[in-house]
Amino acid sequence: MRISTAILALLPSLGVVSGYANPGACSGTCTNTHDPSIIRRSDGTYFRFSTGGKIAVHTAPDITGPWTYQGAALPSGSKINLAGNQDLWAPDVSLVGSTYYLYYSVSTFGVQDSAIGVATSSSLDVGTWTDLGSTGIQSASGKPYNAIDPNLINASGTYLITFGSFWQDIYQVAMASTPSTLASGASTYQVAYDPIKTDEEGSFVFKNGNYYYLFFSKGQCCGYDTSKPAAGGEYKIMVCRSTSATGGYVDSTGTACTNSGGTVVLESHGTVYGPGGQGVYNDPTHGPILYYHYVDTTIGYADAQKQFGWNTIDFSSGWPVV
Repeated sequence: MRISTAILALLPSLGVVSGYANPGACSGTCTNTHDPSIIRRSDGTYFRFSTGGKIAVHTAPDITGPWTYQGAALPSGSKINLAGNQDLWAPDVSLVGSTYYLYYSVSTFGVQDSAIGVATSSSLDVGTWTDLGSTGIQSASGKPYNAIDPNLINASGTYLITFGSFWQDIYQVAMASTPSTLASGASTYQVAYDPIKTDEEGSFVFKNGNYYYLFFSKGQCCGYDTSKPAAGGEYKIMVCRSTSATGGYVDSTGTACTNSGGTVVLESHGTVYGPGGQGVYNDPTHGPILYYHYVDTTIGYADAQKQFGWNTIDFSSGWPVV
């Protein structure tokens, strides 16, 4: 079926470019947003945590903003005794009972000498976070994974952290019932791997209906202003799904996520370049949303210029569509 030129001309005005909706509205501070983690407090305040600045914290009355910088979640850095403990990465925030858990990564670029730490708060507010140090998830040279990019999910009463970056990509491990440490006797296992590219990271598990969806970022994340990858080599957001949170993830063609599987959810389009570092949130106003950082090519490619993006997700086909 041919689409008329009149309809094609109308698509940009509807916010649709190359099959993807443009990012939703954002006002206030829409930069300082690498690897965002979004959570909404019971009073309606949205909190955005992001890489850098010892975990930068922004708040807003709505996902659209206006976003206001509040300060650092961990102004003294992490007590984990590793290089990078003053430059914390990839926060992930969850409410467990009446306590908020902030997971973060301690690492330096391109190395495996890494650890996942955790801090807790009863309110999310800056100045209330207590650093508990390492969760026990650590990596070093020779291990098959890199202990960064944590994401917590409560899978029918069992807490799991999915994590990993490059090397042999994405792993998972069970946490204790108070999820500040590993479960007794817990061992790590692989849930996603591309044996050719080995460039998957930033995993996020989200349950919708009967399926657990494993979202992850694939490709080069950073440094586009100095080392832009070949077309298609930049960040993009992928997904696999399973009826179990702990594995068996496949893409829309049935290819195992542990054998190069992954269906594209969002990639570069129009003026949006390199979307990734994503999470998913079931918003009370907008429904399920995908949030992420991206480069707006009309603004600039530097890491400090990355923008906060979000879109609603349609799961009606059984696969997330932006």
